[in-house]
Amino acid sequence: MKRVLLPEKKYAGYIFDLDGTLVDSMPLHYKAWRLALEKAGAPYEAFLPEEFYSCGGKSARDVVLYICEKYGVVMDPDAVSEDKRATYLNLLEREGVTPIPETVDFVRSLGDGAPVAIATGSMMPGARMTLKSAGIEGLFPLVVTPEDVAHGKPAPDMFLLAAERLGASPGDCVVFEDAEPGIQAAAAAGMECVRVETPPEYLTRI
Repeated sequence: MKRVLLPEKKYAGYIFDLDGTLVDSMPLHYKAWRLALEKAGAPYEAFLPEEFYSCGGKSARDVVLYICEKYGVVMDPDAVSEDKRATYLNLLEREGVTPIPETVDFVRSLGDGAPVAIATGSMMPGARMTLKSAGIEGLFPLVVTPEDVAHGKPAPDMFLLAAERLGASPGDCVVFEDAEPGIQAAAAAGMECVRVETPPEYLTRI
């Protein structure tokens, strides 16, 4: 399965989501979510694989709030999201992740000093460790996380901030995304978007 149709047009800024776009880390994130949610008392039917992927790119705190509202459960969004992050980092250290060749090779093809940035729903420690585990931390000197903005995806804040830090106007930027919240955020930011497809087998793999 070809996961991405690469653009031929040149842009002033190239902004990438991280998990599921540059790195095959979504199955590991899902495992961390299942463990954290079970510990917090969420019902098993909350956040099954398709729903998990539909929330890709959202901050962990926003995901917990979404689950609480949809399933009528009471959980501390800060405590659960922190537990999920810690669980993910432990899994990452033990199991590791791999880069997605199509997007990472494209970044390398842009050359040294290219106007590239990451805008991810992960917090900075997790983002940095994910990049390091995949062996691509040197490709992205600019990383924007939910800590940097008032609103995470699907709001456009992270993409707009990434463009600003790249010195590019939003209309001259392209976003690479695998999940609907990020695609919505790119549209809200006035940016073109390249979708990175999720292989169908991932829904059964996780």
